[in-house]
Amino acid sequence: NTGISFPAADTIKFSTGGIERMSITNSGITGITAGITMADQWRITTAYTNSGTNFITANWERVDDTAFGQIGTGMTESSGVFTFPSTGIYFVNFFTTHRQVNGNSMYNGIQFHVTTDNSSYSSIAAAYDSVAQTAYFANTALSYIVDITNTSTHKIKFAHVAEQSSNIAGETNSTQTGATFIRLGDT
Repeated sequence: NTGISFPAADTIKFSTGGIERMSITNSGITGITAGITMADQWRITTAYTNSGTNFITANWERVDDTAFGQIGTGMTESSGVFTFPSTGIYFVNFFTTHRQVNGNSMYNGIQFHVTTDNSSYSSIAAAYDSVAQTAYFANTALSYIVDITNTSTHKIKFAHVAEQSSNIAGETNSTQTGATFIRLGDT
């Protein structure tokens, strides 16, 4: 039930409890993951003002500071829609800095919207805060683990939600509002 076998030329298989756990062939390794194969981070470069629910469709850039460390090919972005580079299970984190423009806002928030048909999007997660004019700033963060089984149809975009006119911070030299994507493993 447990052992190492050589069932064919250029093949080594490892088993425990009668189940193959790993195989090494001249094509590579199967049965174990290579760890994190993709990590990427994007940010908003310019602040904008919003009220209601609006998708963040412009001013995205991949973080490009000298200390930034990307793994793999990373995400692609077009008009605020993010496409994943390969299938897999991904950890996605989105965070914002809000500034109240006029009066108090009972809520400011962020939402993840996902499509599995490359057409209709639905909100899968949301987080909210409240900004009083005296408090001035608030931060909101939201994380989600998403299963990407098809890179052509499974995509994500982000929305900013505000009861009253609210400013979402953006800066090209430091990340004040942005998203982090990490591929955790196979789907």
